[in-house]
Amino acid sequence: MFTKLSKLMLVVAIAFAPVMATADGYVGLPRTFLWNPNFNEVIDTSDYGGEGPFAIGFSNASQGDGWLGTFYHSVQYGVSQNLDKIDRFIVTDANGDPTKQISDIQDLLEQDIDLLLVNPATADALDPILGRTMRRGVPVVTVARRVESDDSFVSFVTASDTALARMSATWMAEILDGKGRIVLLPGLAGASPAEMRLQAAKEVFAQFPGIEIVDTQYTGWSPANGRQIMAAIIQREGVGNIDGVWADSGLQGSGSVEAFMGAGVTGTDIPPHTGGDLNGMYQLAHENGFPFAGIDYTPSIGAAAVNLAVDVLEGTPVPQRLDVNFQVVISPGHETRSISADVLLPDYVAMDQPGELIMGSGIPNYDPNSFSVDLPN
Repeated sequence: MFTKLSKLMLVVAIAFAPVMATADGYVGLPRTFLWNPNFNEVIDTSDYGGEGPFAIGFSNASQGDGWLGTFYHSVQYGVSQNLDKIDRFIVTDANGDPTKQISDIQDLLEQDIDLLLVNPATADALDPILGRTMRRGVPVVTVARRVESDDSFVSFVTASDTALARMSATWMAEILDGKGRIVLLPGLAGASPAEMRLQAAKEVFAQFPGIEIVDTQYTGWSPANGRQIMAAIIQREGVGNIDGVWADSGLQGSGSVEAFMGAGVTGTDIPPHTGGDLNGMYQLAHENGFPFAGIDYTPSIGAAAVNLAVDVLEGTPVPQRLDVNFQVVISPGHETRSISADVLLPDYVAMDQPGELIMGSGIPNYDPNSFSVDLPN
């Protein structure tokens, strides 16, 4: 017979079960869980447990870029795999506006939902309303982005922004032998993934006094913004005076590469870049052969969050933070002393797929243009 502690340990083991991203990549327990020096509290959800089927409200920050679109598809896929347990799934989209998202959540609460799943637009603005939702007795699961207070949610589902940033920044510093002039291109100002990644990257670069940060520009995770911003920096600094570009995603990273190509820099002359997620970024790196490291912030966290939400509603204990596995992808010959590849770039890039494809969806045979699943009426 299981003791209460052994049951909790079993639940944690199941919750952290690995998700295979590629046939050749890392498939063990998420390293962000294994390497975490702190304990991950297991939350007793028995007060929320009940008989299904359940009503889940999903407050989405936005579908304003390709990653967010694929993430939303992953959430839908997760719901489609739980149709016997979910009979209502109500979705709102704040279009990136925190004020609208607060209003959306208030509307969802008036529709007698059993649980609120939320991708917060910003960490600070959404914290109070999520805290009030919890105190009202409606459990909250945050995914992709978190809010400031742990008391404002039951569990946060992520792929670890800090680990992603530390690994990519360490790779950049080491590929440059600890010296050079670099540009930082974070994502959306105020969004917790962008802010956490930027802070973690700066922690790494501060340990390399020979690394000079020439400029830091938020890009909104937009390829067009990445291209425009980098073009202006190239014009100001000179094309040969930028030794590397740290981007927290291939969305803006691809725009940076295109800016260098527009300035006449091609092939292996393009400085080292980081940035995963976008197949087009992987394609540019593969075609040109410049040093590259990509780590996907896997949008499969959407489906993982739905599965965890169902566990909460069934009264199953869940970890306060659920880490989902990611892959480290590096161009051949460009591994460093600290950062090795889970899978090499030629074995990961999808050259026969469109550049707009977001990698790591976790959806079988995923095509964003034809994606369709059955959802509750």
